[in-house]
Formats: sequence, structure tokens, C-alpha cells
Amino acid sequence: MKRFLAATVLFLGLFGAAHARAATDAALTKQVNAFVDEWHDDAANARMAYFDKMAKDGVYIGTDRTELWVRDDFKAWASKYFERKSAWSFKATRRNVYATPDKSVIWFDELLDTPNMGPCMASGVIRKTAKGFEIVHYQLSMAVPNEVADKVTKVIGEHAKAAK
Repeated sequence: MKRFLAATVLFLGLFGAAHARAATDAALTKQVNAFVDEWHDDAANARMAYFDKMAKDGVYIGTDRTELWVRDDFKAWASKYFERKSAWSFKATRRNVYATPDKSVIWFDELLDTPNMGPCMASGVIRKTAKGFEIVHYQLSMAVPNEVADKVTKVIGEHAKAAK
């Protein structure tokens, strides 16, 4: 019994330490929020600086299953949207930020309000470099309520069947 209690205490202590390492401090969270908010604002105002915030080897995954790009391919695909006043508009309504103990790798998840797709969710990975932050990976998804998931799945199936 003593071994079981000791193992339980050790496990809980390690779990707590791992969680504490993943949580970020307020200053880093503020910096990350400002960086990601500015990235979203670049798209909302069709500023090409949007792509400068992505790492050269950065990956963007959109909502369509064909949308998997490295930065320069994404830039080429999206350029037509950046010729307008606004490419797209994502406004974070919630964001959680986490980091490695040395804060060189940061990841986040966010809920987004979008005028054209409704509520969305996204997650991203940021690398901290000598020059600042860069987005290494970003994945966007539409937030489909569980109560209507079967209807959405049916529509997707019908679309796929019609496309064949």
C-alpha cells in the first residue's frame, strides 16, 4: 500500500510539473496574442506582411481537404484574395497559449468569429527566433455543432458523390 501511495504522489507531482511547464507566463501570452492578432489583422486588411509572419517552411491547413500548403504555395494561392481590401477576417474570441520550458516553441488554440464561415476553431505552432516569432503550423477548421454533424456529413458525402 505504501508503494502505491508513493507512486500516486510521484505521478501527480510529475503531472503537475508537466502542466506547469506547458502553461505560459502572462508576458509571453500577451506577446503571442499581439502577434497572432496582428497576423489576423494583416489578412483582414489584405497586407502581404501576413505571409512574412509565417516560417519559410511553415504549413497552413485550411478547411477544405485539398488545402494543405507550405508558405510560398499558400501565398501563391491566396494572392487573388490579397488584391482586395480584405482577404479574410478572423477575430479570436478565445485563445489558449502554451510553451516549452525554454519558450522556443509555442502552441495555441483559438475560437474564431468569421463573417463568411461562422464560428471556427484553429490551432497553431509558433517558433521563437532571434528575429521574433514565426508561424510554423496553422490549422483552421469550421466549428460544426455535434447536433448537426450528421447533416453536414451527409452534405459532404453528396458533394463528393456528385464530384465523381
